Amino acid sequence: MANDSGSSGTPVRREELGEAGGSSGTPARREQLGEAGGSGAGAEDHSLSKRQKKKLLKQRKWEEERELRKQRRKDRKHQRRLQRQTDDQEDRGDVLLKRPRRDVTPSSLRLLVDCSFDSLMAMKDVWKLHKQIQRCYAENRRAACPVQLSLTSLGGQLKQSMDVKDQGWVNWKDISITAQHYSEVAPREELVYLTSESPNVLEELDQTKAYVIGGLVDHNHHKGITFEKAKELGIAHAQLPLSSFVKMNSRKVLAVNHVFEIILSYLEKGSWQEAFFTVLPQRKGAVAVPQNGAAPQEEEEDTSEKTEEIK
Repeated sequence: MANDSGSSGTPVRREELGEAGGSSGTPARREQLGEAGGSGAGAEDHSLSKRQKKKLLKQRKWEEERELRKQRRKDRKHQRRLQRQTDDQEDRGDVLLKRPRRDVTPSSLRLLVDCSFDSLMAMKDVWKLHKQIQRCYAENRRAACPVQLSLTSLGGQLKQSMDVKDQGWVNWKDISITAQHYSEVAPREELVYLTSESPNVLEELDQTKAYVIGGLVDHNHHKGITFEKAKELGIAHAQLPLSSFVKMNSRKVLAVNHVFEIILSYLEKGSWQEAFFTVLPQRKGAVAVPQNGAAPQEEEEDTSEKTEEIK
């Protein structure tokens, strides 16, 4: 009997324990623990100060917006890249090239920029010459009568400046760029050096000639050097008919791009006076020379940035 009661007592106890565990044990206990945990977190939230709650909310928001911030960084990087490309295009004069072009009648006239004075210029003046050449290229590309533009004797500091600050120059179109001297590019009998010291006044442009513009920014340190070079080589020389049409309160020496643009304008308009007053900076105080008894006309003062002068 004792054995029967012992053997039958144990299963009953185990069953009771199992029922107790099943009914009020694991699931119920877990639920209670879960509620207790939730109420504990709530209690913890209630125990935080307003400043701590604000900080916690800020941290949660920061985590939630992680991907959004990443996308914004990508967008800003893309915008900066586009801006850099736009700035580079403006430096090369590409903005001018994008303007609508007029009816184009290419000219057979040759204009050569003599870049053989590199060693006579400081690097800052080389950079100014570089900018003037960029301007010449851009203006010729959108001119009504584009000329045959060439850069000669390119090398030294100028080429270094172009390689570093304007790498796109190697892709320039409708231009000849060479390290050769201009006397090797065209026959000497066809060359005419444009210099303000020449006693010869250019009345008209000869389409069979190659006109040379001295690429030198020197602030009057090498006065007359282009004229002397032309005489040494035994080539023709002349000056633009500036004094015949314009009176100025400054030197008659013009920047490379001004000489170039005046010739482009003359080819289009057929008038030296119109060409001069279309291109010359008003800061030079240009006044039209009376033609056929007409009264002189004064130009208004211009506050635009000065362009360096060249020989």
